[in-house]
Amino acid sequence: MLPAAIEEKTKELLVSRAGEPVEIRRTGAVGGGCINDAWVVDTSAGRVFVKHNDAGLYPGMFEAEARGLQLLADAGTLKVPEVVGWGDAGSHSMLVLEYIEGGVRRADFWEAFGAGLAQMHRQKPQTARFGLDHDNYIGSLPQRNKRHSGWVDFFVAERLEVQLKMARDAGKVGKEMVRMFGALYPHLPDFFPEEPPALLHGDLWSGNYMTGPEGQAAIIDPAVYYGHRYMDLGMSKLFGGFSTEFYQAYAEAYPMDAAWQQCMDIANLYPLMVHVNLFGGGYPASVKSVLRRFA
Repeated sequence: MLPAAIEEKTKELLVSRAGEPVEIRRTGAVGGGCINDAWVVDTSAGRVFVKHNDAGLYPGMFEAEARGLQLLADAGTLKVPEVVGWGDAGSHSMLVLEYIEGGVRRADFWEAFGAGLAQMHRQKPQTARFGLDHDNYIGSLPQRNKRHSGWVDFFVAERLEVQLKMARDAGKVGKEMVRMFGALYPHLPDFFPEEPPALLHGDLWSGNYMTGPEGQAAIIDPAVYYGHRYMDLGMSKLFGGFSTEFYQAYAEAYPMDAAWQQCMDIANLYPLMVHVNLFGGGYPASVKSVLRRFA
C-alpha cells in the first residue's frame, strides 16, 4: 500500500493546485525504477504519478528534478510531465507529477522527436555560462553544476574530475586511468566545436523517453543543465534505442559539424564514469578503451 503519509501529502498538493477537495480513489505500485518507489494514484482531480524515497538518502533530489522538468517544459519543444508538487511526508521525500498515458507512436514520431530536441538545445541561459543555478542528481549520484564560461573547463571540473575522484577514492580505478584522463584533457577542444550553452535533458538514454498519449515523444527523469548539446546526443547513442530518422531530423533543425560522430565517445566518458561509480563491472574497461583511442 501507498504509505499513509505520502497519500495525505499527495492529496494536500492536489488540493493546493485544484483549489477544492480531492479524493484518493485508488493507488497502484509501478515498477521500473531503481532509485525510487513509484505509484499511479487515481484521484477525483485526475491520475497522477508519485515517486518517493527515504528523506535522508538523496537530499534535494525531487526539488531539483521538479525545477529541471519546469525548465524543459518552459522550452515548449517536447512533452514533459507537469509538476504537481514535491515535499516531505513523514520519513519520506516525494514528487507528484502528471501521469502520462502511453500511446501508439505516430508516423513522424522520430522526426518530431529529433526536431524537438534540436529546438530545445537552442534554448540558452540568461547568463551565457555552462552549468546551472543549482546542483541536482544523475541517477543516485550528486551532479555538480557550478557555472563556467567555457565548456571544456566545465566538462573537466564539474563532470569528469568529480567522477574520477569518486572512483579513485572508492578504489574502482587506479593511477593509470588518472594519467590517461590527464593526457586527454588538452585535446578536448579538438572534439567539441565552440558553441553557446544548450538546455540539456542530461540523461537522455532510451529509458528516459516514452510515447505520449497523442503518439508524441515525452521525456522524463532528467538531469538538467546548460551544456554542450553533444552530451545529449552522445548519451542517446550509448545504449541505442534512437532511430536514424531521429538524428537526420535533428541535423536538419540544428546542423552538427562533420566530426560529431567521433565526439560521441568523448561525450560519453561522463555517463560511463557515472556507471563506473554506480555499478563497477566492465565499465572501467569501457572507459579505458575510449581513452586509449583518443588520449
